[in-house]
Amino acid sequence: MSNTVHVYDARADHATVTAESPLAYSFQRSGMPAPGEASGEESRAVIGERAFLGHLILRGGAIVLDEALREVLGIGLPGRPNSLTVDADGQRSVQWLSPDEWLLIVPGDETFGLETRLRAHLGGSHVAIVDVSAGQTLIELSGEAAHEVLMKSTVYDVDPHAFTVGKGVTTLFAKTSVILRRPDESRWELIVRRSFADYVYRWLLDAGAEYGIGVVREDRHESQ
Repeated sequence: MSNTVHVYDARADHATVTAESPLAYSFQRSGMPAPGEASGEESRAVIGERAFLGHLILRGGAIVLDEALREVLGIGLPGRPNSLTVDADGQRSVQWLSPDEWLLIVPGDETFGLETRLRAHLGGSHVAIVDVSAGQTLIELSGEAAHEVLMKSTVYDVDPHAFTVGKGVTTLFAKTSVILRRPDESRWELIVRRSFADYVYRWLLDAGAEYGIGVVREDRHESQ
């Protein structure tokens, strides 16, 4: 039985198809209220999408994966369940999902090279690396009322004293499932399946209306 794994660059430079983010349709359909637009005052909650990131699911033994990540990326696996490790500039993170499963998020243009290097370093280790970048997106929620918006949306305890910085969980959000994380004091992150991105976006607009919720967007497309 062959152990050969074929790895393909989904963001090849020679491709001519322009990709749109999972929320591109939502921005057109549901609008993008500018922060403070609805209330005429400064928004207490703000939504933003970090599209086109690289999302890799890692499965296998913690010891070999931790060694590979430290060697290739400079950060290791989180040391406890329901937590995440973030690098110094906040652009790369690893989150514990289950006893043998982690989510690695990196800038999109690093995805293919990083996966290739990890596989080379891991050699014949019994691990799995799956690129799920096209299947999900990351929505940021910030502002002083962010946790109040979340309180309307999930049964999980999101009080900042209980949901501390560096925590991340998979939980129910409205009527779907999200990965909810708090990478720093000022931001929350929701990692959402692409097929539910529009639903979550519209839910956030409605739940945050009383706080003058606004949307910030990087105006960019990406060829892949």
